[in-house]
Amino acid sequence: MNILFIMYDQLRFDYLSCAGHQHLHTPNFDRVAAMGVRFTNAYVQSPVCGASRMSCYTGRYASSHGAQWNGFPLRVGEQTLGDHLRRAGMECWLLGKTHMKADVEGMARLGLSPDSQIGARQTECGFDAWIRDDGLWGEGPDGFYDEKRSPYNEYLKTKGYPSQNPWADFANAGVEKDGEIASGWMFKNCDKPANIREDDSETPWLTREAISFIDQAQDGWCAHLSFIKPHWPYIVPAPYHDMYGSNHVPQAVVHPVERENPHPVYDAFMGNRIAQAFQRDDVRQKVIPAYMGLIKQCDDQLGVLLDHLEETGRMENTMIVLTSDHGDYLGDHWLGEKDLFHDPSVKVPLIVYDPRTQADGTRGTTCDALVEAIDLAPTFVEAAGGKVADHILEGLSLTPWLHGETPDWRSFVVSEYDYSVTPMCQKLGVSSRDARLFMVFDGRYKLIHAEGGFRPMLFDLTSDPQEFHDLAKSVGHQAEIDRLYGLLGQWGRRMSQRVTRSEDDIAAMRGRSARRGILPFLYDGTEVPEEMTARYRSRTQTVYAKE
Repeated sequence: MNILFIMYDQLRFDYLSCAGHQHLHTPNFDRVAAMGVRFTNAYVQSPVCGASRMSCYTGRYASSHGAQWNGFPLRVGEQTLGDHLRRAGMECWLLGKTHMKADVEGMARLGLSPDSQIGARQTECGFDAWIRDDGLWGEGPDGFYDEKRSPYNEYLKTKGYPSQNPWADFANAGVEKDGEIASGWMFKNCDKPANIREDDSETPWLTREAISFIDQAQDGWCAHLSFIKPHWPYIVPAPYHDMYGSNHVPQAVVHPVERENPHPVYDAFMGNRIAQAFQRDDVRQKVIPAYMGLIKQCDDQLGVLLDHLEETGRMENTMIVLTSDHGDYLGDHWLGEKDLFHDPSVKVPLIVYDPRTQADGTRGTTCDALVEAIDLAPTFVEAAGGKVADHILEGLSLTPWLHGETPDWRSFVVSEYDYSVTPMCQKLGVSSRDARLFMVFDGRYKLIHAEGGFRPMLFDLTSDPQEFHDLAKSVGHQAEIDRLYGLLGQWGRRMSQRVTRSEDDIAAMRGRSARRGILPFLYDGTEVPEEMTARYRSRTQTVYAKE
């Protein structure tokens, strides 16, 4: 068994034709869905890149691993997908983005050199890196956003693009009529074609890297193929730049009631620069066609990859997983980007193809069970033939659903968001410790709790599937609020940090000290089996003690 774990950055759950998009045709996503199971209620554990990915790679909630924002290091020693899979005999490789920041201080404290194998894995989120490129090579007055070398930038230089940062000057920029750079950072340029040969753009480049990896690999691998797109900058090369137009841009999913007495945190996010940009119709008219073009290019390159797997006979023994780290508001709910917990942000596509015969009965089906991104890690461990370390991994294996079973399953999902480093924290006047949000969703009701003394938010997705009406603004819903707070409290009392002893370890420890001669609190020894006290009986001793 091999595992091809593909993640697209900032891909909305509903921007695929198999998920019902009216205009965007994605035949290759649909092709995998026809071979496997499409999960329709998959939620990430945080709606921000770094925290979401660290949850996916560790199989643990954000408050368990602690890396709750981009640039927050994943503490040294935190076990990741690579650790769990290697114990099961499977290699685990990275191709593309992780958004992981290494715990350099922790490594130095423990004397771990980044040049050693274990040190290198600590700096790469537990993966062996075939090629890592986090894909945001912005450059400003203080230098590069990402201080590492970009393999993609180096590739572009070999192809003759005359720049020290061709990612910014060509791959993510168009050309003005006067020949000046039209940067993709500016929304007004999103309808221009990126000034790069399509074959040299990011998604085809990384697809070729994946094929190179697959061609040289011996079976028994997990490859995390992590694309940067359709994440912004929203600009795409020809012919994808004008495949879609204003007639393909839907009306923003907004309602005036959302701005009437809004929750203070929601109000702060609706007032930030991102939201204000996406509240402009001219921005959405530029961005959304480009976003759709980026997705169409991703789908075409997925087709290249699937064809290669079929031509080389690897489709028969390779599990394929398609998902995203979060969605994109695109102006819905008066917001842009991600951050909060409406479905366009926190709900993601998840399609799993399992080549094993046990999955034949579920091919081409959908599953509406409440799924979390942390469920992938235990699923992969089982696919590798290993035993799930459920004292560490907090997700549930999806294998039963893939094999047509109906397992005892969770009744709610949880997502978390730490906004302490954002301007909204200062605007609200909350401490960095209180700048935290929690979502609990039971399949109908979605509760959002905000630390710092704020009221909750509550939505009924059965009667209000577009999440317009915050029921917590008014009285009459306290019973549901209390019930959902009970679920959140149940989750908060989970055993999240007892990671050095499994349940089997604990069972084996019971009575171990007694069998090794530690027998306190006995009166005459009859309280335990005779073999326990044999070492202390049945011998004649010379008397040394005084009467």
